[in-house]
Amino acid sequence: MAHTVGIIGFGKMGQIRAAALEEDGRAKILKVFDNYLPEKPRFAVAASAQEIIDDPKITIVFVCATNEVNKPFTIAALKAGKHVFCEKPPAFTAEDVKEIMEVERESNRVLMYGFNHRHHGGVLKMKQVIDSGAYGRVLWMRGRYGKSVDSDYLKTWRSDRERAGGGILLDQGIHMLDLFLHITGAPFDDVHAFVSSRYWKIPGIEDNVFAIMRNRQSGVEVSFHSTMTQWRHLFSLEVFLERGYLVLNGLKTSSGTYGVEELTIAKNRATAPASSFDTEERMVFNVDTSWAREAEHFMDAVSLGMPVLYGNSNQALDVMSLIDRIYSNDHHLSESLHENLQVVGRN
Repeated sequence: MAHTVGIIGFGKMGQIRAAALEEDGRAKILKVFDNYLPEKPRFAVAASAQEIIDDPKITIVFVCATNEVNKPFTIAALKAGKHVFCEKPPAFTAEDVKEIMEVERESNRVLMYGFNHRHHGGVLKMKQVIDSGAYGRVLWMRGRYGKSVDSDYLKTWRSDRERAGGGILLDQGIHMLDLFLHITGAPFDDVHAFVSSRYWKIPGIEDNVFAIMRNRQSGVEVSFHSTMTQWRHLFSLEVFLERGYLVLNGLKTSSGTYGVEELTIAKNRATAPASSFDTEERMVFNVDTSWAREAEHFMDAVSLGMPVLYGNSNQALDVMSLIDRIYSNDHHLSESLHENLQVVGRN
């Protein structure tokens, strides 16, 4: 069966997805819609998102728009009998994702979310090494993901709580949290976090998140920082195991702002102080094939009936549940701190 695609949101992400689909070659793009088309596209332009959802000739809908429409457009497209690919975040809360999953089950259609970082070459190699067991079990992980923004950021929809749903955590940190869950294969039982907006001071839009997490059964502990006050783009994921370590620094992107995507792998050197780095193996991923891999994975599910292993709704629920806990954990911590300060003041 020849599949046809409608893309809702044809900015940067919509165009990236279109190019990847054309490279895959198993689906034809029929229509696109965006309120602000950057230039006249090569495809027919729909008058509205609803036109794409309602079009009986379209079998697949890509939702590449602003965050607040991800949930309603996904639900509407599934109810219309379409397969759906949706960018992250899947929604604003875990309860929202559960509502989507109910419709997904009834629709019997493919639903996949754009957790693109799972498809990066460096991440794929990390997961392969970890799953091999050659380096033993994971002991701990540390992830930092940040970028620099300027005052122009305040003029975009990302600074509007109603449209964005949150700040840097939903915008970027969600990818790192998804990778933690991807590597451990299990949720975190203990979560402690600080969520703040002390520099940009946009209501409801956090500019920093610090969190520590632990899975009690495995003992894996995680340190996490998501920020937009770092003044430089940075991605760093470190995984330390019983018999070695893996460190992924940088991500290969079209803009090049995250630098070189370099994975360092080394065996544990038991002789103290183990300060020699001459046994490290370094792998550099010079080409970003993540978008093509992601499109292939989605089309395999649609055309061949293969399962969605990366970016399925269960994984979306897991990461949104963790995000809910990070937001609520900081809220409760702040309340407790405020109460303690009042007690001290009375004394």
